[in-house]
Amino acid sequence: MKRYYPIMLDLDGKQVAVVGGGIIAERKVLGLLDTNAIITVYSPTLTEGLSQLVQKQRIHWKEKDFESTDLTSPLLVFGATNNKSVNEEVRKAAEEKQLLCLLIDSPLESDFQVPSTITRGRLQLMISTSGASPTLARKIKKELESKFDESYESFLDFLFNARQKIIKEVEDPVIKNKLLTAIIDNTFYESSNREEKFQELLKEVLM
Repeated sequence: MKRYYPIMLDLDGKQVAVVGGGIIAERKVLGLLDTNAIITVYSPTLTEGLSQLVQKQRIHWKEKDFESTDLTSPLLVFGATNNKSVNEEVRKAAEEKQLLCLLIDSPLESDFQVPSTITRGRLQLMISTSGASPTLARKIKKELESKFDESYESFLDFLFNARQKIIKEVEDPVIKNKLLTAIIDNTFYESSNREEKFQELLKEVLM
């Protein structure tokens, strides 16, 4: 059984190649847009959605069939055509150049998986079954979406700012850890005036 290494990638300014111009390729591209990666799509044709992204200069398009020489410097490669032999050609080309490749039709033959993701501002929860059952991953995602709703977005912003202030103003490591633990309590999560509560707590500690 494959063992995957979980990782969060900063793709800002990094090259990503997507081979394919259909619905599945479009879905992969849409998932990459917010990362600010430099996305290049290789395909003779594009969906309307991908065409609009090209027109808006959100992605680059090479209007051609895939060739192994197309893969020069991407960090990630997506084989996202509806042609298994083409996807296999993409995999072989990526493997020869030691590039990380994902095939949409052969997840177990891929170098990485894209997990189901829940995003609540700074909070990202990822669910993966290592390719065993994407259906189960979607089921678990749905369950977690109701547990971690949109209210966590503002709570994470609060935690980020509070943590920065604690690190900057509190020198004692024991007190620092107590404060960092205190602010994740439900009393802060459920509070409508958590900023005021935090300032009071911090003032109390620093006196």
